[in-house]
Amino acid sequence: MPESVVAPFPFSRPRRTRQAPWIRDLARENSVGTGDLIWPIFIREGADVEEPISSMPGVNRLSVDRAAIAAERAADLGIPCVALFPNTPRERLSEDCEEAWNPDNLVNTATRAIKRMVPEIGVMLDVALDPYSIHGHDGILRGDEIVNDETLVALEKQALAQAEAGADILGPSDMMDGRIGVIRQALESNDFPNTIIMSYAAKYASAFYGPFRDAVGASGQLKGDKKTYQMDPANGDEALREVAIDLSEGADMVMVKPGMPYLDVCRRVKERFGAPTYAYQVSGEYAMLAGACDNGWLDRDRAVAESLIAFKRAGCDGVLTYFAMEFAEKMATE
Repeated sequence: MPESVVAPFPFSRPRRTRQAPWIRDLARENSVGTGDLIWPIFIREGADVEEPISSMPGVNRLSVDRAAIAAERAADLGIPCVALFPNTPRERLSEDCEEAWNPDNLVNTATRAIKRMVPEIGVMLDVALDPYSIHGHDGILRGDEIVNDETLVALEKQALAQAEAGADILGPSDMMDGRIGVIRQALESNDFPNTIIMSYAAKYASAFYGPFRDAVGASGQLKGDKKTYQMDPANGDEALREVAIDLSEGADMVMVKPGMPYLDVCRRVKERFGAPTYAYQVSGEYAMLAGACDNGWLDRDRAVAESLIAFKRAGCDGVLTYFAMEFAEKMATE
């Protein structure tokens, strides 16, 4: 960054460029628009169902038909991509997570429905086993260990099923070693060379995921914790190593998760690698802001906009956020 040269007061008055809306607009360094957002949608069984999630006020689980309608509305508002997450029925959960690569599971079915109704919108799917496992982990559990290489076999099958369903972006969120290379090779070998990988490259073992686990129905299933594969929140340099590995294995984009508590990591990743960099404003971040706003402690429109611009200021190219639709609707009225 070039060194700034500042004249002494009164020749330098920084308030000159803040004195009116037009000059504040002209001098603004960063902006956020609907084209910067990915909207996560939770999918559940049934038809014509919209089910509130108690720990995420304002967010609902949608049946496949409702999700397709919602995606059409998102596209109309300029949101370029939706990310789908399943609330898998308990009877389909298992130790070996076979439902993850069922071509007719909830997210694969929803992907096809959305692509039929709104072919121009991007669809992103997570590559991870936790929504399909009886134990709530992102990998295969053998005894007390999440086994890395056996999990890679399952992730490869899941990724191919998602690509076949029409997913545009695969988001490996499992944090297993070597998974990006395995998935990229599988995509290349099975005639999916244009499928994008957005790696959850720096995913931390965070306290901010609780409402998400409620949303996908996994909150009571997790055995132990995820600290043997998700990252220690105290570590920053490790994130750079993880990003470097994933880019070298064929990731097209990288993600930092959670978002606001890790803006420093977002900045370091973008400055070091220059790759397309995203952050996930996760369920706990959403719940904190939404709860404070619902209690009248924060101005919702201003707080949401300020939280999103923070990601752009930190160097992110885009944000996965549950606020995407309301932000887009607000922008459409201005």
